[in-house]
Amino acid sequence: MAKLLLKLQRYFRRKPVRFFTLLALYLAAGSLVFLHSGFSGEPRVPGSPRSPAAAEGPGLPYLGVMQLSRGFRAAATVPQGGRRRGPWFKSTSKEPSERGKSRDNGGSRARALRGRSGREKEEDRARYIGCYEDNTRHRTLRGMSFFDYKKMTVFRCQDNCAERGYLYAGLEFGAECYCGHKIQASNASESECNMECKGERSNTCGGINRLSVYRLELAQESARRYGSAIFRGCFRRPENISIALPASQLMLNMSVDKCVDFCTEKEFPLAALAGTTCRCGFPTALFPLHEREDEQLCAHKCAAEEFESCGSHDFLLVYQTQVQDNRCMDRRFLPSRAKQLVALASFPGAGNTWARHLIELATGFYTGSYYFDGSLYNKGFKGERDHWRSGRTICIKTHESGQKEIESFDAAILLIRNPYKALMAEFNRKYGGHIGFAAHAHWKGKEWPEFVANYAPWWATHTLDWLRYGKKVLVVHFEDLKRDLFVQLQRMVGLLGVPACEDRLLCVEGQKDGNFKRSGLRKLEYDPYTAEMRKAISGYIRTVDAALKLRNLSGVPEDYYPR
Repeated sequence: MAKLLLKLQRYFRRKPVRFFTLLALYLAAGSLVFLHSGFSGEPRVPGSPRSPAAAEGPGLPYLGVMQLSRGFRAAATVPQGGRRRGPWFKSTSKEPSERGKSRDNGGSRARALRGRSGREKEEDRARYIGCYEDNTRHRTLRGMSFFDYKKMTVFRCQDNCAERGYLYAGLEFGAECYCGHKIQASNASESECNMECKGERSNTCGGINRLSVYRLELAQESARRYGSAIFRGCFRRPENISIALPASQLMLNMSVDKCVDFCTEKEFPLAALAGTTCRCGFPTALFPLHEREDEQLCAHKCAAEEFESCGSHDFLLVYQTQVQDNRCMDRRFLPSRAKQLVALASFPGAGNTWARHLIELATGFYTGSYYFDGSLYNKGFKGERDHWRSGRTICIKTHESGQKEIESFDAAILLIRNPYKALMAEFNRKYGGHIGFAAHAHWKGKEWPEFVANYAPWWATHTLDWLRYGKKVLVVHFEDLKRDLFVQLQRMVGLLGVPACEDRLLCVEGQKDGNFKRSGLRKLEYDPYTAEMRKAISGYIRTVDAALKLRNLSGVPEDYYPR
């Protein structure tokens, strides 16, 4: 053995390059093994050692974290050492091929209807309305457009248009997507929409100068756009209109563009069309934009554009211009040390960053964080660098759970989101960044099932821990915040002890999106949850629902229960 070692020593002394090459390869291999072991499970939640959750969470009232944990064994197990390493879920059913493979037996229209995926049918996101003529000089749909000559699908086009708030999505030439608010052409024969989509052979994507058009059924209020302006809705004429909307101009050849341009030039964020009069202003207590009217009441044709509506004397059609409402944009650190530490607590992926954005605009003070994220600091969250106990910020972002961490706060806003949406959002953030997306290989590989096994139980125990150990906890559901931002933000600001200025809150409604909203372009076109995953998550939802009701709080929203 000694002779062998001596020979190796002499060999490498003569050829040191080979020695260092082998050493580098050895270290690289060791590093890969270390990294693989580091990502094989979810890091232990500090201060709260517990087992992950079961395939079937108990549907019982809140009985404490340890009793909940005993129901989690079927979904994942905890080895000694605290790191969760759950078994991966395996679907018992085969994954359906992209958008179905049935052959067309009844023409192009039947194929377009049948080809919609199960998810589209569930959400009732779009309704096929027919084949229409198109012209390269005068487009049928005159909003945004994009092309993809390799991977265009019906879902992708619909999602792209819906994300930007358009009412219609049209596909042409198998690869072109057009969006718009009005259909400005005549119907064509269904047989003329005869080209398969480049990304899914089972569906029709228009034809040569022919559009397959879908009416988008927007499940919730979204930013419907008209060029650079955002459509806000139809509203009844306010009293004292000259005070509510101080700038005005008579326009005999009225159009949406003309009114929006006029108000933009006058530096107002709202443009209101009232027949032949264009009015401009800010959202205020006199004109808060909270009580929408039926859009048909505003459906009076514009004098200069027959396909546009321009409202009437009594009902105004309102658009938000690109002018920024600066009444809520100033932010600063607290002038004196905070008397209480308030947590903004949530499970990862539940909208904590968005909630921070809203709170900063509503209060005028920076929010802090239990962690440090350089990308958030660079986007304007200046409290990110402060130590969380500095007392200079209005509240502290945290995903922590466990008695010790929770009891270090004097009060908390607990933000809860539908676990199906929260898990997907956090998975995208983990593998794609704050506004990026996980790659297809991550969803289809071992990462996604392992992630669900580790994180889904945490969604439940995170909420239960805060309900059990938190002091003065205000529960806010992410879905309620989106649906009724003004009221929910008032509640949150009230807990923070800052006077809620109505005009400032109305300003927030117009600036609510912030910089961390993912585009709809790359949303999954299939449901990534297997039957086993849904069964487990439903159990966790029932447990959290019972815990909330046990404390005389409203339970989880109905749409938490799946499918």
